[in-house]
Amino acid sequence: MWAPMLGLTALPHLGGICGAFITRKEVKTWYPTLKKPSWRPPNGAFGVVWTGLYTGMGYASYLVWKELGGFKQEEALVPLGLYGLQLALNWAWTPIFFGAHKITAGLVDIVLLTGTVGATMVSWYPISRPATLLMTPYLLWLCLATCLNYCIWRDNPDPEPKRE
Repeated sequence: MWAPMLGLTALPHLGGICGAFITRKEVKTWYPTLKKPSWRPPNGAFGVVWTGLYTGMGYASYLVWKELGGFKQEEALVPLGLYGLQLALNWAWTPIFFGAHKITAGLVDIVLLTGTVGATMVSWYPISRPATLLMTPYLLWLCLATCLNYCIWRDNPDPEPKRE
């Protein structure tokens, strides 16, 4: 049972590592040009926080997977499907926001992500309360990140399209 535990715990980090390659450049070039609220966390906090959050959510998914008897059980479709959807939305945010500089699309993504994490937690609660509790810091961080994305969107309007 070590392989599934390690694999599912590590899985979220794959998107985080890929996102870090995109963010690394943009946090030094594009991101400093944006107006940001004074209460935003320092740039150095994000990597540390996301490492902990990815580890917690990954291990939580293992607890649910184990409790449900794997992916083959019909009961696993909704709880693990919601988890997969939130993971895809999570991984998509960095290329959208930092890679494409699409602040509005990033805001839409993170709002959907936050709602999907909440739905994932609701679906997990009857299966594994410890797994649900492990997702709580993630949901709280997403609420902060959603507010930050909103403030950046509000304070940095999209440029007007060029008229020819």
